[in-house]
Amino acid sequence: MGTDRGREHGLPRERTKERSAPAAAQRVRLDQPQQKRRRWLPEYDPEAFGRTSEEIARFLGTGRFIVWMSVVIVLWVVWNTTAPGHLRFDQYPFIFLTLMLSLQASYAAPLILLAQNRQDDRDRVNLEQDREQNERSIADTEYLTREIAALRMGLGEVATRDWIRSEFQDLIKELEQRRIFPEESEERDR
Repeated sequence: MGTDRGREHGLPRERTKERSAPAAAQRVRLDQPQQKRRRWLPEYDPEAFGRTSEEIARFLGTGRFIVWMSVVIVLWVVWNTTAPGHLRFDQYPFIFLTLMLSLQASYAAPLILLAQNRQDDRDRVNLEQDREQNERSIADTEYLTREIAALRMGLGEVATRDWIRSEFQDLIKELEQRRIFPEESEERDR
């Protein structure tokens, strides 16, 4: 079959085989898993990173963090003001302390934003699920309302126990009246 195509186009037999072989190798097989490609950048799990950032953001929003941060700052300042001169690593304007606090804040802000974005995504999904549940509940309620209305209309045409009881009582009264009147008429005839 490949040779016929090669001859139709005026190509020799060998060239046809050479061209069809790479095409077969490039063809994607759907019945086999793809081979992993080499990546230049390291891979990471975005969900694990997001969970870690949420845990850090939760810790940054606690009183424990404020207490520990205050303790570290107080120790830093006390050490750099009372320690011997050759052991001090940050002199009075405490520029290194300012740098460390700025670095901590520059990492804390994006982590807090990432945690907020993840929470917004969860809230959005929950809101959509609640909306779908409410729509199903409304549809079920409307269906049940229509069914109850249909049953009421059907019951209007069906004899109820009270109606049958009242009809029987009316019949009994009527029969009693018929017995009474014929007895009276028989007494008159005598």
